[in-house]
Amino acid sequence: MVASFAHYRVWVGMSKRILIFILGAVFLSSFLSAAEKRPNILFIFCDDHATQAISAYGGPLAKLAPTPNIDRIAREGILFRKCYVTNSICGPSRAVVLTGKYSHLNGFTTNTDTFDGTQQTAPKLLQQAGYSTAIVGKWHLKSEPTGFDHFEVLKGQGEYYNPRLRTSGGIAVSEGYVTDIITDHSIDWLESRDPEKPFLLMSQHKAPHGRWEPAIRHLEFLDDVEVPEPVTLFDDYSGRSKAAAQHEMGIADHMGDFRLMFQYSSKHTPEQKAALDAYFVSRNKAFLEANLEGKDKTRWHYQRYIKNYLRCVKAVDESVGRLLDYLDDNGLSDNTIVIYSSDQGFYLGEHGWFDKRWMYEESFRTPLLVRWPGHIEAGSVNRDDIVSNLDFASTFLDLAGAPLPEDLQGASLVPVLRGATPQDWRKTHYYHYYESGGHGVPLHFGVTDGRYKLIRFPESHLDSWELFDIESDPLELESRYDDPALLEVQSGLHSELKRLQSLYEVSE
Repeated sequence: MVASFAHYRVWVGMSKRILIFILGAVFLSSFLSAAEKRPNILFIFCDDHATQAISAYGGPLAKLAPTPNIDRIAREGILFRKCYVTNSICGPSRAVVLTGKYSHLNGFTTNTDTFDGTQQTAPKLLQQAGYSTAIVGKWHLKSEPTGFDHFEVLKGQGEYYNPRLRTSGGIAVSEGYVTDIITDHSIDWLESRDPEKPFLLMSQHKAPHGRWEPAIRHLEFLDDVEVPEPVTLFDDYSGRSKAAAQHEMGIADHMGDFRLMFQYSSKHTPEQKAALDAYFVSRNKAFLEANLEGKDKTRWHYQRYIKNYLRCVKAVDESVGRLLDYLDDNGLSDNTIVIYSSDQGFYLGEHGWFDKRWMYEESFRTPLLVRWPGHIEAGSVNRDDIVSNLDFASTFLDLAGAPLPEDLQGASLVPVLRGATPQDWRKTHYYHYYESGGHGVPLHFGVTDGRYKLIRFPESHLDSWELFDIESDPLELESRYDDPALLEVQSGLHSELKRLQSLYEVSE
């Protein structure tokens, strides 16, 4: 009897240990399962990619120069119609993406600045949350990247052919076409990463930034096509303040030989140069011999520019397809959120321009397409919510289940992606451009509610305001500032501008 009781006690003790072990295993399994559910983040970021050049957004270029792989993200996810930047210029936009703060607070207001890599960034916080982080491609922030387990970034603006890449081990030169190389190296990192950890990969293209050098395989794309001209190609800038008329980004007068491929910007191999010469030299000669002037010259410039731009986009679209295929082939698609965007929009001949910087729609609006299987309704289009590159940092962190620091100025897009936009979501957006004089664009700032837009040009030689109704005047050809019919709207936007400047700690 005593022996039986002793055996019973041993059995109970063992049972308790077994139970504890089982419960512990279940808990650990649950914990690991939750960790595994944290999505990978593939952030594909281009430079100067206008929504007008993405066929999912529609428009006259959609059938002429389709982007089927980028469109796939929209078809399997969501497309945003009102994604606005905070500062429409390359480096400052990238600093906003990393920090989730406006330019004046992250310290990078113009392309002449150097990014302070010691400050808080989303990649650093993701590292702390257990993510592997990498950036491949365009950086354009001068300082060495921080917060990344791996980086290979273009030196300066980067070259289209045979680009120099900054790495932790120094400068490396890769022979080939930059868009292909960035994709190759992005996939190489995906192959070599720690598969036990979720990842953030920022695959960031130079294209379609000028000066536009297409891949040799795309030189004849659109060769025999007349690309439709934008209706504002010959804009006379009447109906607005004098700011727009003082631009230096005209297709007619300011493109220069490098942007028009009379000269090349990259250092090509003999074989690459021979292929480019075979295409461009005879066509350039024919243009010079024709001695075109006035509108005929502008039209030739436009066709040369827009075709090379769209050829560069074509390589980007192929790159997106390769990355999506890699996710499919390696069983990563279901647990990877794919985000496609650009540092800002761009002028594809609208208003006679070829650059960005302005708060006018074409450069103020940037593409945003997101795919997240099981969380985003496929084929969704968000037409109403105002979202921004200011929100990207918060979104990355929220996806990772990491805490959102209180000093972030953007909001997480996660509920918006799931179709549950919070009641208190922003109804207006603040913009501030600091790089006065670049391409003739003055310092300016403003506010929009998605329909009405108020812009202030504060410098003494301009000292003016503009007000546009995007619904009735989508091309922004007629400022209605001080129009009696819109005085109430104007007053409300003035008040909102002051409120946002106070909220974001802006001093004019």
